[in-house]
Amino acid sequence: MVRGARQPQQPRSRLAPRLTGTVEKPPRKRKSRDLPQYGQKQWQSYFGRTFDVYTKLWKFQQQHRQVLDNRYGLKRWQIGEIASKIGQLYYHYYLRTSETSYLNEAFSFYSAIRQRSYYSQVNKEDRPELVVKKLRYYARFIVVCLLLNKMDVVKDLVKELSDEIEDYTHRFNTEDQVEWNLVLQEVAAFIEADPVMVLNDDNTIVITSNRLAETGAPLLEQGMIVGQLSLADALIIGNCNNQVKFSELTVDMFRMLQALEREPMNLASQMNKPGMQESADKPTRRENPHKYLLYKPTFSQLYTFLAASFKELPANSVLLIYLSATGVFPTGRSDSEGPYDFGGVLTNSNRDIINGDAILKRNQSHKEMHCLHPGDLYPFTRKPLFIIVDSSNSVAYKNFTNLFGQPLVCLLSPTAYPKALQDQSQRGSLFTLFLNNPLMAFLFVSGLSSMRRGLWEKCQEYLRKINRDIAQLLTHSRSIDQAFLQFFGDEFLRLLLTRFIFCSATMRMHKIFRETRNYPESYPQLPRDETVENPHLQKHILELASILDVRNVFLENTIDDY
Repeated sequence: MVRGARQPQQPRSRLAPRLTGTVEKPPRKRKSRDLPQYGQKQWQSYFGRTFDVYTKLWKFQQQHRQVLDNRYGLKRWQIGEIASKIGQLYYHYYLRTSETSYLNEAFSFYSAIRQRSYYSQVNKEDRPELVVKKLRYYARFIVVCLLLNKMDVVKDLVKELSDEIEDYTHRFNTEDQVEWNLVLQEVAAFIEADPVMVLNDDNTIVITSNRLAETGAPLLEQGMIVGQLSLADALIIGNCNNQVKFSELTVDMFRMLQALEREPMNLASQMNKPGMQESADKPTRRENPHKYLLYKPTFSQLYTFLAASFKELPANSVLLIYLSATGVFPTGRSDSEGPYDFGGVLTNSNRDIINGDAILKRNQSHKEMHCLHPGDLYPFTRKPLFIIVDSSNSVAYKNFTNLFGQPLVCLLSPTAYPKALQDQSQRGSLFTLFLNNPLMAFLFVSGLSSMRRGLWEKCQEYLRKINRDIAQLLTHSRSIDQAFLQFFGDEFLRLLLTRFIFCSATMRMHKIFRETRNYPESYPQLPRDETVENPHLQKHILELASILDVRNVFLENTIDDY
C-alpha cells in the first residue's frame, strides 16, 4: 500500500476478533523478532491506561511470568487484560509477517491467562462490560488455536466459552446475547466442518495436520529441470455465501492458509541433522510466505492489497492469489470475447444477491462493477503469478492471455458438483479440500466418514508415492507448458500442482462425476494423456481405492474421451 493511504475497513461482527492484517507491511529485511518501539501516544491509545505502567511491563515483555505477576497492585482481571493485549499484539504481528513464532507468543500469553485464572473474579462483578472482555478473550484465543491447529485446545475452549455465555445471558439481559450465541454456533460448526474423522483405537479423534511437512512435497530428483522461483506472497480471499466461518475466516480460507504453512520443526532434531551447523551462517529463507487474509473485501480493497503485494514482490518470487467466491456470470450476448466478457467472481457490495450466484443489474448492457474480471488481473501478470479460483464461474479465468511472457498458471475448480455432494457446500468446497487434504477429500467422495489411524497412515504413505509419480509425469512430459515447470521448484506450489492433478484424475474416474463441468481445469491446459488421464496414475488411484475397499465407486476403464 502507498504510505499514507487510508486503511481498508472490512465488514465484521463487533464481537469477534479481527483477522485481516494491516495494509502496510513491515520492511522485508527486518530480522528482529522484537515488537516495535511504540511511542508514548501509541501505547496510551492502544492499552488505554497510563504509559508508565506499560513501560514497566514492556521491560519484562520477553519474560512472560514477570509480565504476568501482580507487581503493580492491579486486580487479577486487569492483569489478564494486559496479558490479552500483549497477546493480541503478537497475533497482529503474525498477520503482518506470517512468522509462526509470533503466533506461538500469543498462544503463550493467552494460555497463561487461562492457567492462572486471571478472569476468574470477573463473574462475581455486576458489570457486564467486564464479562464481555472475558468473552472476547476466549474468542481471540480460539482463533489463535485454530491457526496453530491445536484443535484439542479449541474444543476445550469452546466448551468453556459456552458455559461463560450461558452464565452471561442468565445474569444480564443485554442486547448482544443473540450475537454471542451466534459466535458460539459459528465456531462449533467450524471445528466440525471436516467430513471425515480419523479415530484412534479408543475412538478418540486424531488431530491431523495439513501443513507442509518436511516429507510433504515430492522431492526433486536429479535431472529434473524446473524453475527457481519461490512463493513470497499470497492473497487468500473469501467471499462465498452461506459458508461456515468464524470471525473473518471461512473454512476455505482456513484450509488454504494451512496449505501454505510449514509444519513447525523441533529445533533439537533439526540441529542434530548432518550439515545443520555448517549452514548456520547461510541466510535463512522465510519460514512461510507472507499472507493477506481478506474476508469479503470490496473491489477497491482487494486491488489495494494486490498492488501492495505486487510492488514489494522480490525478484524471482511468486505472488499467489486464491479466490473463493461466488460466481458472477455475463448477461446477454457479446460480440467480443475479451477478458471482461466472461464474468468472474464477486467482490463485496451492498447489492442483493439473487439465488446466491446472479447479481441484479440495472443496466444489462454494462459489466458488473463489483466483479473481479480476469482482465482486472492483467496488470499483475508482469510478474510471476499463480492463481487458484474456487467458484461456480471459475472457467472465466480460463480465458487468460499471457501478455508479458512471465510465468502464469491458473488452477480452476469445477463449476458444479454432482447433486449427491451439493448439500455439503456450506462445510467448504471439495476442490479446496483436495488442495488442503487430498486423502480426506478422496475418502469423502468415496462415501467414507471415519477411518482408523493405522489405515489412514498407510493411505497417506501410498498418497506420497502417488505424488512422487505425478511429479515425474510433469517433469518428463514433452508437451507440458513451461509455466508449470517454472513454478515447480517451490515446495508449496509443487504440492498444490500435484494435488490438483490428483484431484482432477480422481474426479474423472469417479462414477458420479460424469459432466464436463464436474472436472477442474487449468490455464494453460495440461496434456490430459500425460497427466490427469495417464493410465499409470489411474492405476494408482484404483489401488488406493482397493486399500479402502471402495473400488466399486470408480470406473475400471477410464480411457474414454470426455
